[in-house]
Amino acid sequence: MEVQKRSYELEIKVVRMMHSAGVHFMAGTDAETFYPGGFGLHAELALFVGAGFSPLEALQTATLNPALFLGRTADFGAVEVGKIADLVLLEANPLEDIHNAERIAGVVTDGRYLDREKIDRLLSEAAAVSNNR
Repeated sequence: MEVQKRSYELEIKVVRMMHSAGVHFMAGTDAETFYPGGFGLHAELALFVGAGFSPLEALQTATLNPALFLGRTADFGAVEVGKIADLVLLEANPLEDIHNAERIAGVVTDGRYLDREKIDRLLSEAAAVSNNR
């Protein structure tokens, strides 16, 4: 356990140094065991903030930075007329507290609005399918 703690502290230190040096980060992990798809993003955003990112910089790791990296800012990375975007509507401002990104009121995806009730229903269905595997 002590080795894992030291390893984590070293990783945070390296991320802080890279961030201070101006390195751009993108959110995402292949560690599905520890951070399940979708839900893990919230943990990752909090880790970025814990490593010294502002909440805005943490959010940009999942929005603007991938568009920049892929050279697709004409299509993605902002909510603007003519761009492709899904929207997550929140109950509170994540710039005040990054954990507010977890307070999802609704989602607009592929031109459809999903309210909290519909999101919860889809999550329940996904859990049932997952549990039956």
